[in-house]
Amino acid sequence: MGVKKLDVLFEDNHVLVVNKPAGLLVHGDETGDVCLADLAKEYIKEKYNKPGNVFIGVVHRLDRPVSGVVLLAKTSKALTRLNELFRSKKTIKTYWAVVLNKPAVEQQTLVHWLIKDSSRNVTTAYTRENSKGLRSELSYRLIAQHNKDYLLEVNPVTGRPHQIRVQLASMHCPIAGDLRYGANKPLPDKSIALHARRLQFEHPTLKTLVTVSAPLPSAPIWAAFKANE
Repeated sequence: MGVKKLDVLFEDNHVLVVNKPAGLLVHGDETGDVCLADLAKEYIKEKYNKPGNVFIGVVHRLDRPVSGVVLLAKTSKALTRLNELFRSKKTIKTYWAVVLNKPAVEQQTLVHWLIKDSSRNVTTAYTRENSKGLRSELSYRLIAQHNKDYLLEVNPVTGRPHQIRVQLASMHCPIAGDLRYGANKPLPDKSIALHARRLQFEHPTLKTLVTVSAPLPSAPIWAAFKANE
């Protein structure tokens, strides 16, 4: 994936917001694969003709098979302030998910206690408070249906690893393509049908509200829901 394919949704002197494609890591890991942070640095070097190292701060992450809005900081001051916004839950994150079963309730709030098994990279959700678990909350609503696929709009309050994936699966609505949490078959591009659709945050220096939306991926699973954008 070349630098020119970086899909920039919003940019100024302090922040860079991009539309991450499914399959791309946000931050480097042990695989050594090219990641979004690397591409962002190359993009800035090329666009502004900056020699040497450039600063890019990763504010939050999306799982590798998930697509959508990712907020990056271009200055250390912005990174500090944006990190605090995320820690204090002062951002509004909206995801779209295509699930394989219709929810029994079309709109509700889910609360679970999540425990992640790092050795297997799998998270388990418990409906009762668990001293080892992290309280996790999201709300969802059903917004469209196509054949046996159902489009949910999801607003997580907390940001736990695999939270949306495991919480939706816990109500027997696994995300399409998410074999780890109950889907029956992979999607052709190995993605899962979870997309970070919109992010609202306070600008780190201007203190204005910024809202950025990412168009749906081109993968066939999303085609029937383009009219809902």
